[in-house]
Amino acid sequence: MKAQDLVGKTIAFAGSGGLDSCTITRWLTDMGVQVICFTADLGQPDEEDLDVVRKRMLLAGAVDFVLLPAREPIAEAGLSVIQSQACYEGRYWNTTGIARCVLAKAMIEEMQKRGLTIFSHGATGRGNDQVRFQLITNMLAPEFEVYAPWRDEEFLARFPGRSEMIDFCQAKGLPVTATKDKPYSTDANMLGLTHESGHLEALTTPAHFVKPIMGCYPADAPDETGEFTVVFEKGRPISVNGKSVNLVEAIVEANAIGGRYGIGIGTHLVENRFVGIKSRGVYESPGVELLGTCYAFLLQLILDRRAREFYDQLSLLIAKQIYQGYWFDLATQMALLAIGRTAELATGTITVSVYKGNISFVSASNTPHSLYSEENASMEGIGSYNHADSEGLLRVFGVSARVLATSGQIKG
Repeated sequence: MKAQDLVGKTIAFAGSGGLDSCTITRWLTDMGVQVICFTADLGQPDEEDLDVVRKRMLLAGAVDFVLLPAREPIAEAGLSVIQSQACYEGRYWNTTGIARCVLAKAMIEEMQKRGLTIFSHGATGRGNDQVRFQLITNMLAPEFEVYAPWRDEEFLARFPGRSEMIDFCQAKGLPVTATKDKPYSTDANMLGLTHESGHLEALTTPAHFVKPIMGCYPADAPDETGEFTVVFEKGRPISVNGKSVNLVEAIVEANAIGGRYGIGIGTHLVENRFVGIKSRGVYESPGVELLGTCYAFLLQLILDRRAREFYDQLSLLIAKQIYQGYWFDLATQMALLAIGRTAELATGTITVSVYKGNISFVSASNTPHSLYSEENASMEGIGSYNHADSEGLLRVFGVSARVLATSGQIKG
């Protein structure tokens, strides 16, 4: 779609109140387009008052502002990420990718209630978010149309860069906080923060150039060790450090504790975007890193060798599916059903120590589905395991090993 196709129509625009959102809203409004701004409450740690976003978008020309309550949905989605250990290309917990899925779903459902059929967003033409918004809308509401200004030649001709957007907003009297020398951009939700662009595009800029929002860097963390205990019941955290919590509270508390000790702060990744280019991100996800690591310790006790191998394949698949915007497709839903079977068995109490960005295992208890046996694993003379029984097993294995040698397949 092009802007000229929207004149006289009402569209739903996913806006955050930032430079791009204000520019796009004002530009479309000046052309005669009715813009309704949709913003999701995702527990953004960098946005204390979402009413400020409402005021900013209305000043930019939006005819209405819709705040989507999404803290519980983003927490549930985050739990699925933790249960799947869905990290993309290293230790990026897909915090922004999964948030787009939550936002788009909530926005589409509200649009359907209001009879709106044009979904618009401010994602650029070289990033992943344009793919996510497009695919999610196509899957959940195939009858909708999608308008992306960054793929509209008229918009690109008017705003080739941030400088022109800043000049435009200043000329219109819009209270944007962006400046021409802003060092990087930040995208935030309850699960984590993504920092990218600006000075971070240069690989000579260190990751710690970013000023943390969800905690501190390990070097600035306390000199003493802290402890974190979480009780999981069927894959869900129900208690943190002895206090009963719901899911949102568990993530908020884990963020506070993890951030205080520099856990998951400043994760650096040069990743492969879906559109085929490399990009650099610096990430913060203290709570997900802390809860996710504890959950991983619990999984070590539950999964046997074959289940572990299958789980790891599912984990990689789901991580890629989230990153590329396929959260709602059949492949992801099939994989999540299998992951859900492991979550049913993930009951137990895990305690870890946290110290300057590091997480160390302390103990595991009350794990009814654990396969670990101290007797069978012991090197002492206890239990029913007889070392001599391995003789027959090794003779069977040795048959094929010898054949490999006599057939000339082995090179020393």
